[in-house]
Amino acid sequence: MNKIFNPQPNTWTAILERPTQTVDDIEETVSQIFSEVQKNGDIAIKKYTSFFDNVQLDELVVSQAEMDAAANNVSANLKDAIAVAKANITSFHNAQKTDTVSVETTQGVHCWQEKRAIQKVGLYIPGGTAPLFSTILMLAIPAKIAGCEEIILCTPPNKEGKVNPAILYTAQLCGITKIYKVGGIQAVAGMTFGTETMSKVYKIFGPGNQFVTVAKQLATKYGVAIDMPAGPSELLVVADETANASFVASDLLSQAEHGTDSQVILVTTSKNFLTEVETAIETQLEDLPRKEIATKAIENSKLIYVENNQIALDLINEYGPEHFIVCVKDEDYYTQNIQNAGSVFVGNYTPESAGDYASGTNHTLPTNGYAKNYSGVNLASFQKSVTFQKISKQGIQNIGNAIELMAEAEGLQAHKNAVTLRLESLK
Repeated sequence: MNKIFNPQPNTWTAILERPTQTVDDIEETVSQIFSEVQKNGDIAIKKYTSFFDNVQLDELVVSQAEMDAAANNVSANLKDAIAVAKANITSFHNAQKTDTVSVETTQGVHCWQEKRAIQKVGLYIPGGTAPLFSTILMLAIPAKIAGCEEIILCTPPNKEGKVNPAILYTAQLCGITKIYKVGGIQAVAGMTFGTETMSKVYKIFGPGNQFVTVAKQLATKYGVAIDMPAGPSELLVVADETANASFVASDLLSQAEHGTDSQVILVTTSKNFLTEVETAIETQLEDLPRKEIATKAIENSKLIYVENNQIALDLINEYGPEHFIVCVKDEDYYTQNIQNAGSVFVGNYTPESAGDYASGTNHTLPTNGYAKNYSGVNLASFQKSVTFQKISKQGIQNIGNAIELMAEAEGLQAHKNAVTLRLESLK
């Protein structure tokens, strides 16, 4: 890993640069596929599934027989683990329900706000080198709690045209019945436009590689909302001499093994600890089945020493990590002052893996610095806030004159007339 000591603030932007391609590098490819899917529907979906996933599909939809068979190919132990995670995720997201907000702003003027579920949502589940069945729990559970009427799921098939059994089992456990064997850009395009087979949705959720991220961003040009730009995974750990170097190294490697374009960063106020972590990473890396992937990700990563917590915090807020682990003596300083992070993990016994799977928090989080202006997925992500107002005769008399004056000042006479007519009728 690259070691950096006492970097000056004017160098932070360059030091913290993500190993991602620019949108310009990818957008032409994404736009071409979107155009073809919009025009040719299923034919284009199958064409690009053949090109990217090396499989010719007759049917895009996962059959009920395939769903039923999947349950028999998932071990009892894994089913139990999924059940534990499902219970905790359900508990945490149920707790996010909010009551109607209601207030009489002026006598006779009643305003209130209620939540309504987004009717049609699409869930994208990566299924390549790491089939992320855990992401189904993170997306389907809050979608169901919110009350979304239609929930579809897209995930890429393998070279035999099959979907990982754990993905199908988890989807069925969460009540998802519409599953398409479609991945990548073509999946996002299919959910954006709809095809002969695929349903068009109002909002798309789920992580993916850089191509999926750009595809989701392009989908917004066609009136489809997205959860957030969620690309390659990243982790930043802040630690001092009170942390366990072996634990920290394992956390860094847990994200490095996601993909070659992942990035992990250690920020520490201890030079000795930095060296200990570097050694632990080298040792643990040798035993990883995904060593080659993690090694390439490590090349994009940094070990950074700074002199004090204030500098560390400023640097971390500038980076805006997707995952942020705090393993320091003064953990309250970071938890109380962190501004830009997708999800925060506090203490030596809180690995990032816990949030990925079973603690209950959501692991679909903003990457690439978007933690500065996006939240991670939560119950509200699947809802809209709708406001209502009801005004009585007395209420319109109380605020009517203010409305007339403001409308007239803006040159909107019809707006003024809508109030004036009502006020005159009450004289």
